[in-house]
Amino acid sequence: MSETAAPRGIRSRAGTSFQASVGDIVFGMEDGAVSIFGLVFGVAAAGSTSQAVVLAGATGAVAAAVSMMAGAFLDTQSVRDRARAEIEAKREELAKDPDGVRARIAGRLRGIGFTGDEATVVVTALTREPGAMLAYEEAVELRLGDAAHQDPRAHAAWMFGADVIAAAVPVLPFVFLPIDQARVVSLVVTTTLLVILGIGRGVLAKRSVFVTTLETLAIAAAAAIAGVAIGRLVGGG
Repeated sequence: MSETAAPRGIRSRAGTSFQASVGDIVFGMEDGAVSIFGLVFGVAAAGSTSQAVVLAGATGAVAAAVSMMAGAFLDTQSVRDRARAEIEAKREELAKDPDGVRARIAGRLRGIGFTGDEATVVVTALTREPGAMLAYEEAVELRLGDAAHQDPRAHAAWMFGADVIAAAVPVLPFVFLPIDQARVVSLVVTTTLLVILGIGRGVLAKRSVFVTTLETLAIAAAAAIAGVAIGRLVGGG
């Protein structure tokens, strides 16, 4: 393998992994930004120092990211294992009763408008190609998509990275600035990130960008209000 082929292969796998994990990335970033935003504002409202805010934010960010990573891993693994089990059951059915499977597929095709002859042609073609019948059952009857081929480790890694990066946004201003200035900067940069995430959610889900952005900001505002309320209650402010 040439030196240029290896980086291309790595980039290709990384790109494929990224595309498969876009939902995890957006979810992880939203969770990290919102939860830690509420946490740091709550600690700051309690009259704590910048160092205390940073410690609480960093600790919370890592703990939340690990939790989200584990959740993404287990969820993807469960979906993948179930999909593989369903495919294996279909494979066994094909081996035991191929005529019954062919008849069921032909009946389904006629049910959606194919003529008898057209259904026969399709079933014959599926029978002729090795693995085509199982692929048809996987895609049409089970509707699994690529669930059986997902990598739980990749989903978990993207979730962890996205959560940590987003969680750092509301915390970093308290590292470099006095606490009063840090509050303002943290609010601005976190709001900017949440607007971007809201737009991303809208684009991915093909929903109104305005609505998804408003939803994201509302959730963050609720988290901040809850954090400040608890911080003032505990801190006696």
